Amino acid sequence: MIQPPLEKLHRLVPLAVGLVAAAEVTAAQVRKIKRERRTSLRYKALGVGPDTPLWNELANAVVATLGPRGDKAKLARLLGVSRQRLHLFLVAKTAHPDAERTLQLLAWLQARQRGIAPG
Repeated sequence: MIQPPLEKLHRLVPLAVGLVAAAEVTAAQVRKIKRERRTSLRYKALGVGPDTPLWNELANAVVATLGPRGDKAKLARLLGVSRQRLHLFLVAKTAHPDAERTLQLLAWLQARQRGIAPG
């Protein structure tokens, strides 16, 4: 077996040391990102948007069911929120209600679709 001269190997040592140092820094950054992501996603509700397709469909169905005048105000009263807040839920889609109001909204929608006057 032919062995390379030691001086050629010694030229590679600084390169190897630099690569090992860079790999350690990169590994530390990846561990930090994973740790931040893991803790940042815990115990947080999903934001409204493409990550909440069920909410988007429910909001669209409610808006389609609402009549031309006064229905939104009546629904807001039934849910115990302001008309402006209901607008944020259904039209602007920048907020979403808590679980109880979401269930109330589902029940309201189901009653409307069956022809029952809710509230």
